[in-house]
Amino acid sequence: MAKTMDEIVAHCKNTGFIFAGSEIYGGLANSWDYGPLGVELKNNIKKLWWEKFVQRRENSYGIDCAILMNPRVWEASGHVASFSDPLVDCKECKARFRADNLISDFSKGEVNADLLTKEEMSDYLEKNHVPCPICKKSNFTPIREFNLLFQTHRGVTKESGLDIYLRPETAQGEYVNFLNVQRTMRAKLPFGIGQIGKAFRNEITPGNFTFRQIEFEQMEYQWLCHEGQDEKYYEEFKKASKEFFLSMGIPEDKLRYHDHDKLAFYAKAACDLQYKFPFGWDEVNGIHNRTNYDLTRHQEFSGKSMEYLDPVTNEKFIPYIIENSYGLDRAILAVICNSYESEELKNGEVREVMHIIPKLAPFKVAVLPLVKKDLSDKAHEIFENLSKDFRVAYDETGSIGKRYRRQDQIGTPLCVTIDYETLETQTVTIRDRDSMKQDRIKISELKDYINNIINK
Repeated sequence: MAKTMDEIVAHCKNTGFIFAGSEIYGGLANSWDYGPLGVELKNNIKKLWWEKFVQRRENSYGIDCAILMNPRVWEASGHVASFSDPLVDCKECKARFRADNLISDFSKGEVNADLLTKEEMSDYLEKNHVPCPICKKSNFTPIREFNLLFQTHRGVTKESGLDIYLRPETAQGEYVNFLNVQRTMRAKLPFGIGQIGKAFRNEITPGNFTFRQIEFEQMEYQWLCHEGQDEKYYEEFKKASKEFFLSMGIPEDKLRYHDHDKLAFYAKAACDLQYKFPFGWDEVNGIHNRTNYDLTRHQEFSGKSMEYLDPVTNEKFIPYIIENSYGLDRAILAVICNSYESEELKNGEVREVMHIIPKLAPFKVAVLPLVKKDLSDKAHEIFENLSKDFRVAYDETGSIGKRYRRQDQIGTPLCVTIDYETLETQTVTIRDRDSMKQDRIKISELKDYINNIINK
């Protein structure tokens, strides 16, 4: 049965994955808080990404750059001059929308609004009588560009201070630190710089739960190389992107590449990896051949040379960059959408279950004493032993069947039940989430058993 975004949102709120931001005050549009389970899933995905692109990739280095940067950074990157969305207001109900989204939704994706000028978008809205999604009337204001940068002020007074911006992406921190990383790590081309961090965009339109937010987290990896090697590495990182999502349990038939129809003037190639969400196909990762544009711009605006000295040829040049950018929140949402299921069992009962792969599951195992009064001491002993190595849940409330269902709901792959036989034989029952099959094993074998499940 097809799942809906309303079901996903409700499940995340009810189980502790994701809450509305500032909810007791009525919330704040496009802002969300990760709850106790959501933060565990988030950290597990970050760890998996870091291992793949920084830890296990030769000549790769991590950094963690400041959110607030010299405003000249954003002038050099082009964000101050041209980082904007085409917005219209409905004159009838006063709701605000992105014109390109209105056109894409109305045409069911047949018209690519990215290829239209502002004037062409206005003409399309008028000639096709595109309706307002809220009031269904077609009466929009002219399109105007709305800059997405969050601007703030540093200094004692407005007159003597400096206008600065919350970063709209993390990549520029990697570019401006290119020489620092190269020098301190004695790195030779090709090499990579990875970073996980927050970015901020003044998004006006709603964005399908956590898919589009005003505050979000990116996992970005920049691969610096010689000109002439760039096409090879571009294809390599396209493949690596899909492999990463497959490693999170996303099936291949829910992933597809989408080449950009319209390239930025400096780009040599650009491609999105898309996931099929309940609301349709949309981007979860971007791969871009940015040539040497970014480092050239920072050299121009800073006055500092961004050239690399090749130790073999003694040639000086500005490296090419292959950018591999992941929206962490979108990756989390893809995992949640893919894993959630309302499953009808053979006896007619319906159970909610999240088939999150064990490596990413918030809790790896739950410890459940069959009877609280007599077995809780032994259960706590097992919990304390396992929690040295794993994130472990403990539940002694309600029938064992209800406790199994609670763990199914949040994606815990294994449940360990302590019963009276445990006290006599030092064995426990271990239950698998997906098959619901149970085995009897020795307590001394628990850690190896769990590790085998997580790492297979």
